[in-house]
Amino acid sequence: MSTPAARAQEVLDALERQGTKAQRDGMARYGIPVGNAFGVSVADLHVHAKRLGRDHALSEALWDTGRYEARLLAAFTGEPELVTAAQMDRWAKVFDSWAVCDTACLHLFDRAPHAWKKVAPWCRSHAEFVRRAGFALLAALAIHDKTAADAPFLEALPLVEERADDDRNFVKKAVSWALRAVGQRNAALHAAAIAVAERLAARDEPSARWIGKDALRDLRRPLVRKRLEARAKKAAAPAKRPAAKKR
Repeated sequence: MSTPAARAQEVLDALERQGTKAQRDGMARYGIPVGNAFGVSVADLHVHAKRLGRDHALSEALWDTGRYEARLLAAFTGEPELVTAAQMDRWAKVFDSWAVCDTACLHLFDRAPHAWKKVAPWCRSHAEFVRRAGFALLAALAIHDKTAADAPFLEALPLVEERADDDRNFVKKAVSWALRAVGQRNAALHAAAIAVAERLAARDEPSARWIGKDALRDLRRPLVRKRLEARAKKAAAPAKRPAAKKR
């Protein structure tokens, strides 16, 4: 049986054959470094991921290659329950693009047992993509963790206000994303997020004002309010009793 490293090399060989310059040029236009990229679309990477399945040893081997597409596949193939706190820090330390950062947070880290423990320290990190990872992870938890209570999200909102003065583009966009994602969970969190956004929009720092106004535009959309009302009605509806079995 081949080793994870050997299997990772087979994946790299396939990606190299599939990559194109046109795809690399497109990635560069979106701010993705292409020095370690083959030029394979995310859609094609999902096809590879489906074929490979969840395999944590392979995921780690793919990550260790340092290639862009391999690192996205590492996130797609990792097993969340096997992700350690040390692994999360090790990966976050070398994030070099929004794409790798966000993919790891959205497809692997937000389902890991240590996810919430990383939000605050990462948001307070000075490293650009580690800080982005903190807010991307908060956004991913808001999107995917359907059973979480409001409390951890309310406790995380002060991080948004703390770091709203960071004018680095990839950071401020992640801060806004996190605020908007939290505000779309339910009516209570929507009200809390709106209050934060209003305070940010009134601040002196350009980045804070931008984040506040960006979040307010999104959270005040009629579609968002409609979704929140529908969720509230669904939550308030009495649970249906299972139909009685006919004797």
